[in-house]
Order: sequence, then structure tokens, then C-alpha cells
Amino acid sequence: MWFSFWRPRDRFSLDELRYLTDQLQKVQIVNEVNKDFVIEALRSIAELLTYGDQHDSSFFEFFMEKQVMGEFIRILNISKTVTVSLQLLQSISILIQNLKSEHAIYYMFSNEHVNYLITYSFDFRNEELLSYYISFLRAISGKLNKNTVSLLVKTQDEEVVSFPLYVEAIRFAFHEESMVRTAVRALTLNVYHVGDDFVNKFITSAPHSDYFSNLVSFFREQCINLNKLVYECPKKPCSESVAAINATVDEIEDNLYYFSDVISAGIPVVGRLITDNILRLLILPLLFPALQINADSNMEIGAVTSLYLLCCILRIVKIKDLANTIAAAFLYPLEAFAANSEAKLNGYVSGNGCACQNEEPKVDSVTPVNAGQLCLDIPNKASSSQVHPEEDIITEKKLSYSRLPLRETLLSYVTHGDDIRAMGSLSVLATLLQTKELDESMLDVLGILPQRKQHKKLLLQALVGEGSGEEQLFSSESGSLKDGFSTEIDGYLQKLKEQYGVSFSIAEAGASPRIHRNQVLDALVNLLCRSNMSAETLWHGGWLLRQLLPYSEVEFKSHHLKLLKDSYRNCISALLRETKGIWPDLLITVLCDEWKKCKRAIEASSPQKEPKCILLPFQKLNSEDFPPESSFAAGERMSELVKVFVLLHQLQIFSLGRALPEQPPILPPIDIPEISRARRAGLDVSGPRPGTEIRLVHALPCRIAFERGKERHFCFLAVSMGTLGWVLLAEELPLKQHYGVVRVVAPLAGTNPRIDDKHPRWLHLRVRPSTLPFLDPPKFGTHGKTRIRTLVDGRWTLAFRDDESCKAALSMILDEINLQSSEVERRLKPVLDLEL
Repeated sequence: MWFSFWRPRDRFSLDELRYLTDQLQKVQIVNEVNKDFVIEALRSIAELLTYGDQHDSSFFEFFMEKQVMGEFIRILNISKTVTVSLQLLQSISILIQNLKSEHAIYYMFSNEHVNYLITYSFDFRNEELLSYYISFLRAISGKLNKNTVSLLVKTQDEEVVSFPLYVEAIRFAFHEESMVRTAVRALTLNVYHVGDDFVNKFITSAPHSDYFSNLVSFFREQCINLNKLVYECPKKPCSESVAAINATVDEIEDNLYYFSDVISAGIPVVGRLITDNILRLLILPLLFPALQINADSNMEIGAVTSLYLLCCILRIVKIKDLANTIAAAFLYPLEAFAANSEAKLNGYVSGNGCACQNEEPKVDSVTPVNAGQLCLDIPNKASSSQVHPEEDIITEKKLSYSRLPLRETLLSYVTHGDDIRAMGSLSVLATLLQTKELDESMLDVLGILPQRKQHKKLLLQALVGEGSGEEQLFSSESGSLKDGFSTEIDGYLQKLKEQYGVSFSIAEAGASPRIHRNQVLDALVNLLCRSNMSAETLWHGGWLLRQLLPYSEVEFKSHHLKLLKDSYRNCISALLRETKGIWPDLLITVLCDEWKKCKRAIEASSPQKEPKCILLPFQKLNSEDFPPESSFAAGERMSELVKVFVLLHQLQIFSLGRALPEQPPILPPIDIPEISRARRAGLDVSGPRPGTEIRLVHALPCRIAFERGKERHFCFLAVSMGTLGWVLLAEELPLKQHYGVVRVVAPLAGTNPRIDDKHPRWLHLRVRPSTLPFLDPPKFGTHGKTRIRTLVDGRWTLAFRDDESCKAALSMILDEINLQSSEVERRLKPVLDLEL
């Protein structure tokens, strides 16, 4: 019988379908002998039905007449091999996915055959079978609408009491395999977007509503795992640990986008469930307590991870109620969340702990003062003679920290925290500022409402006849809210108290938003005056300051302007020192490049750095990655200094009410004097290259060994042309007197010439590269720090004929370095002479 299956027949014909069905009906048991035929028959029937659905309706009429779906179920029940189950699920999945006829889809979903397959007890220990099963469920969900969903549910008294597709799918929502989780989420979204009120009621009622709390609990575990990775990575930085963090970050953000997609389905109860669980299981008990400056080392999440997660939640999960509740919570002191962090919420207790010793702050006690500014409170060290003085200081500091409102904790990280926490806090403030779901009154009370929005709001109030609006509009100290909170804010504070048990006096936060705004501005200006911050963090702060004060000098306080000007002058002095440093030849190039980047950054609609940058700070190249005396370290310091200078310079222009030019005011180069060494050597504007013929005027004979035991004779010459300079080693031409060919070229700047203490004819030079890694990435490869750390400066030791020749070479180098530095300083003069 099985050999007759292979007889010639029109493959895509009704006869073929009839033949296959007849043969399948004759099968009474599936075993190793006939399983191949059964598998091929199932595959072919699905293929024929797909063809018939698009070309000939009689195919599917035959399928219904012979109740072939029932035959499929019978074959499944008599089969003892997993391969048949795999083929059956695959065939039906393909069939459902490709059916275009509504009539055919209605038939497939009727008669309970599909529900039978959904609830069938497959052996899911077989991973391949589970994959096919999930694909089968997802294929069904792709055909759901308000009409078809009714065929897959059971109702009683006009209520849905059973929905196998959804119930069975969410059993695998937290499977260890990410592809399975992704498929289940796609299925649930298809269900939520059907928009059937009875189905929505089913999924939001117990016990099915537990899915949403389990979803947030699973997300919480991912957050705790991320914190472990972030904590461990700096100890053993490697590509694997970085990849693990990036993979976890991607999955966390995917989860948040899933939350957002679920909410966008428009089921109000689901939005409330997700909001409630995110606050109750994650933010209030875990993320907020992690922000305290004296966080315990046994907390499951550290401050840096918490700052990143808060940014992600606000940026991705766009729920007005959630955003405003989080913002309102920033008005409470940290101790208001202590009870939440210790409680077992909804019976959920994390099984994972994490020692976050890296979260120890690098700040002293920060306390608020009446003037609305932040000040540093250093404990009195003279109290060491007291009984248990250290315990008293620690207890006092903990009380001080815990009473600090969350918003002031963020500002304390900005003013006194390390670079990572400062960047994280700025990211949270920037995210709050850009969260469209936040009420303007909430931004105002947090002190981050942009001035232009304040003016617009007060102008509208004045136009409609509200006296307070007109009074504040023309007041020198304008603020949207003079005293207390608005009704909207009161509502969210009341919600925190009644629904989440956050009960605490917030009398300090009830001060005028003007005070809060001044605190934010004080923190940002103080940040810009800090010398231990990276340029990236300062640019982030500059962007935020630009958003809050978009106008001119009148928006700045006098003490702000003084601090910024003092910091700017210090930066000018440091930049002038760089003209005599190791990289003056690249100073103008770097400055022009960073000018354009900084202008784009502070004028952009959003910060250029993603919040996740704070999780991998060790990936950033800095001077600590090089030996202290390395020219690479000096180059990194020069680059950072230029970035800070450009930011402060542009803020000065901004404070003066001027428009930022596209390019910095750099003077053009001047003609090279004919009496210069470069001109007398016959060099043109392109500069020297190996193989260039030059006149050996002023050149000094010397010897150098580039390899052990292989000493070579050269003529040494140092030349400068404008902002560029070189040291040259040339071989004298035997047939052309006083002429030679350049064999070796090295940068003049950074040579650090020194005559040997014991051998006065020896001159030691440092030879740095012609460019920096960040200016020419292809030249230094794509291996990041591993490649850069292998780079070292070259060392030359030149032996001259006598002591006087050696001194003459030293003097030549110093003269040309001075000429080069003077030209750099001359060209920079306009940009350094900004009128303050």
C-alpha cells in the first residue's frame, strides 16, 4: 500500500488530495514502519489546502466534507513518535498562516479541533516540539479578530470562562528560552489588540491578571541580574562581560517596550495593573531606596543601575499616571521608602541578592539649607575623643541622608558625586524634562520647567485675568507656583499615601518651586565648575542648563555668572599651557572639531548620550589607560580640556545673548618667513616626507642606532612651519654637496629634548605619533583599549660629534618649538579673548 503512494499523479489536484486523505484514513496505528508516509501525507495535505485556498475552493470544501481536521486529531492520538507530532503542528501552523479565506479560517477554528490541539498534553521536554507548539499558538493568534476570537473561547452567562489559547500561552511567558518568550509576547499582544470587552474582562480577572504582576516580578529579577553584571564587570573587564551587560540591557528595554505595547492596546485595567505593579514591586521598594547616598552594601540594586532603570522606565513606558507618580515621589525624603524596601510585597520576595560595594559614594554629607541651595557638611573631626565617635558620625550622616528629598539626592550627586552618578542623575533630570506625560506643574515643582514654558504659562494666566499670573510674569523672581502644590500634584501625593503607604511629612518640599529651580541651577553651575568631571558629563549638564535657560544673561544669577567666568578663565590658562605642551600641532584641529560637536550637542532637542552609557564607563578611553608620562595620556587630557573649554566658551556666548557661530574665531595662518629654517631647507607648505630632497642648511651630523649594533649616520634638522613642526634625519647626497634626502620624520612637539647627564654629546628625544587614536581610528585598529594600551612613545638617542653640536641641536629644537607654540597661540587669540 505504501508504494502506491509514489505512483505518478498531478500533484496539485483534487484527486491527489482525495488520495492522500483516503490513505490517511486507512492508518490505524503510527509506528516506525509507516511514520514517513504519515509525515509526508500531513505535509502534502497542508500544501494542497494552501494552494486550493488561493486557486480552487473545492479543495477546502472536500477538506470540510471529509472532516480532515478530525483525521489529524486521530492521527495524533494513535501516534507514538514525536516526529509525527512535530509535522502535525508544523502543517497546521503553515495552513493557518496561509489561509486567506475567512470561511476557511472560521472552519479551522470551529468544532473545537484547534482548542483540542492547544490543550493536548505534548511532551515539552523535547525543545523542538515546544518550538513548533509555540509557533502553532502564534499562528492562531495572528488570525484573531472580534469574530474569530469567539470561536476559541467558552462563555457562560455572557462571560468568558475559558480561553485555552491565552491561558496555555502565558504558561511559557517566562521560559528560559528568549525566542519562546518573544513569541508568547507577540501572541498576547494579538489578543489584547482584538478589543473584545468580554475577553478583556477575562484576562484582567483573577487568576489571569496575575500574569501582569508576574511579568513585573520577572522584570525585577532581570534588573537585579543587570546590577550584578554591572558590579562585577569593572573587576574583570573583558568583551564577554561587556556583551553580557549589553544583552541584558537589550532584554530589559525589550521588556519595557512590551509593557508599552500592552498599554497601547487600550485596555484601561491593564494599564493600571502594570502601573501598580511597577511601582509596588520595583520602583518604590527597590529603585528609590538604592539612590540613598549611604546605601547599604547588601542592597539588591545599586544607585547607578537604579538611575539607568528610572530613565528607561520614564522614556519607554509612556503612562501619564506612572510618570507623574514617579515624579511626585521625588518630593519625598528617602526614609519614606524604607518600609517599602523591607516589606514582602504581594508575597513576592526576591531570591537573589547582590553585594553592591561599588555603590559606596564618594561624597560627604549633603544637607539642604533655607536659601534653597545645597551645601557640604563635613563632620567635626575633633569629636574623636567622644565615646564611640565613629558610630555617632555614621548614625548622624545616615539620618541626614535619609531625610534628604529624592530630588535633592539627585542634585547632591550632580554637585558632589563621582562622574558616573553625576551623569546618571543628569540623565534622570533630562528624562523627566522630556517626558511628555508629565504635567508642567510637576516639572515646575521639581525645578526643571524650562523658562520659555514658564513665561508662556504665566502669559496665558495673565491674559485670562488671573492676577497671580500677571504678578509673577513681571516679577524678577517668576515662578509658576508661589506657594504649596497644585491640585494635580496633591492628587499624586495622596495616591502615594493611600495606595502605596508612602506616608511622610514633606513640609520642606512644599516650598516655592522658585527655590527648587534655584537649587537645580546652582547644582548645574557648580557641576560646570568642577575639575574632576569628564567632558561628557559636563556637556550633558550644559545641555540641561541650555534647556532651562534658553534666553540670555538676564536669566542667570550674578553668582552663577561669576562662577562660570572664573571657571572659564581657569580653562583659558590651562589651554595656553597646552600651546607649549605635547600636542600644540593638533590643538586647533581638535578645537574646531569639538566646537561643531558641542554646538550640536547643546542645541539638540535631546541629550546625545543614552542613559546606558553609565553602565559601561570603563569602555571610555581616558588618560588612566596610558603610562603617566605617555604622550597618549597628554593627548587625552588635551582633548578633555578642549571639550570643557569649548562648552564654557559657548555658554559664555549664550549668556551674553549672542548666536553661536558655526566655527570658532580662529585666525588664518601667515606666510612662512624666508629666513626660517624650513624655507632655507627648501621645504614647501606640504611639509617634509621620507624621500624629500632638502638643503642641509643648519643640519648637524649625528649617529643613531635603530637596531642593536647597526649604527647609521644622518644629518639632524628641526624645522617648524606655522603650527606644525618636525625633527628630520636626512642622508647626505654624495654627488650633491649640502643636499640630502629625508629618511626619517617625527613630530617636533613633545620631543622633550634632554642632554645625557654622563655623555654630553648624547641628546635624548621622545618621539610621539603624528596623531591621536580618537582622531584617526583606522590607523590604530578596531580593538579598542586592548590595542591602544600596547602603544608606547618612541625614544631616540642622537650622538653628535662634540658637546657644542649637541647643545646646538638642543637649542635648535627649543627655538622651533617656541616658534610653533607662538603661532598656535597667535591663531587662538580671538577665541581666547572673549569679552566678559
